[in-house]
Amino acid sequence: MISAIVMAAGRGTRMNSKHAKTMHKILGKPIIEYTYDTLEKIGVKNKVFVVGYGKETIMQHLQDKVQYAIQEPLLGTAHAVMQAEQLKNNVGKTLIINGDCPLITEETYKLLLEKTTKENPLVVLTTVLEDAKSYGRIVRENDLLLKIVERKDCDEEELKIKEINAGIYCVDNELLWKYLPEVDNNNNQKEYYITDLVHIFRKHGHKVMPLLIEDNEELQGINSMSELASATRWMQMKINNYWMEKGVNIIDPERTYISKDTMIGCDTIIYPNVRIEGKSVIGEDNVITEGSYLENVNFGNNNTIKCCRITDSTLGNKITVGPNSHLRNGCMIEDESRIGNYVEMKNVKFGHNSKCAHLTYLGDTTVGENCNFGCGVVTVNYDGKNKFHTEIGNHVFIGSNVNLIAPVNIGDYTVLAAGSTITADVEEGDLAIARVRQENKPGYGFKYLNK
Repeated sequence: MISAIVMAAGRGTRMNSKHAKTMHKILGKPIIEYTYDTLEKIGVKNKVFVVGYGKETIMQHLQDKVQYAIQEPLLGTAHAVMQAEQLKNNVGKTLIINGDCPLITEETYKLLLEKTTKENPLVVLTTVLEDAKSYGRIVRENDLLLKIVERKDCDEEELKIKEINAGIYCVDNELLWKYLPEVDNNNNQKEYYITDLVHIFRKHGHKVMPLLIEDNEELQGINSMSELASATRWMQMKINNYWMEKGVNIIDPERTYISKDTMIGCDTIIYPNVRIEGKSVIGEDNVITEGSYLENVNFGNNNTIKCCRITDSTLGNKITVGPNSHLRNGCMIEDESRIGNYVEMKNVKFGHNSKCAHLTYLGDTTVGENCNFGCGVVTVNYDGKNKFHTEIGNHVFIGSNVNLIAPVNIGDYTVLAAGSTITADVEEGDLAIARVRQENKPGYGFKYLNK
């Protein structure tokens, strides 16, 4: 059985933020969720998240997907592990993870689990830093970890060591709970440190193994806003490189932001300053130009998106949207449609080969196939209290500056004259004109201009 203890109780004072450190986001997703997702992928069933500062927001986010232990007050890393008493009687291996290390890959966790054996019941992840700063130094003898020395306790030779403790461990669960009571707080901070287990395990005749990971950026913790930005860049380049290897043309990877949960088909072209968030699916041969923001979208193939904001919406194939259009709240755009510049749609089903070229608002509307909207069409869907639906049939021609006062039904093959305010249903095949008849006053123009 594989278990995990995720230490997420710290305040993160260097973040200078009122929010819990692990709830800050990388590419639209909280730090803590990356750790949860990776543990899910490697099959960890028993997950205990140790929470303290900001525990309400963490628990609200993860809900009942994990178990919780409360660490209050915060008395060190071993003290955090001691709170996870749900795992006390488990048999197998337990991962001990810092909640602020979201970049660790499935492969690294799997390797860590693989290296943890009866012969090596405690394995410590390590990496090499040119500037080890305040990290604990790894003192080893070949493949054996002798001790972890904190920076303040290092002698002259130990300060030269560049291999550091990454703060991630895998341990035999029975031995963990057997030896945890031996960890004391006889130090200046009066805290209980998980690193003391190295000495305790060795004292009882067990081997402790350091597992060196070459990519030190993968193991970076997040303790400040600058480190959050650094982790975001690392994650983004990893995601972008993955999709470029799959045949996606990302013109400027350093200025393209793609969420970890996004899927993209080959030969799609993504221009700079595009952001794709949430669980988005984008098919093949799409073109997404500068400045577009996409979130929780589902696109087919051969679409062109020109500097648009599209959220929670679905597009079929061979559709053009933009520039500067906004689609939101469950829009469904069918094949070969065209949505032009400065068009806003909210909760709209837009039929095959229909066109809405510019400066239009459609809300809570169903549009059939082969319809055409002139400039400035507005569905008036809100009376101050309730939203109402507009139903537009097939082969409908709507002139410029038409207002559709919902609820209203427009039949197939109808024409709505420009400038009309439509307040009643229009039957199939009808022409609707709803505007004041023009009246010309002879000579009044001269009088007005010469007043």
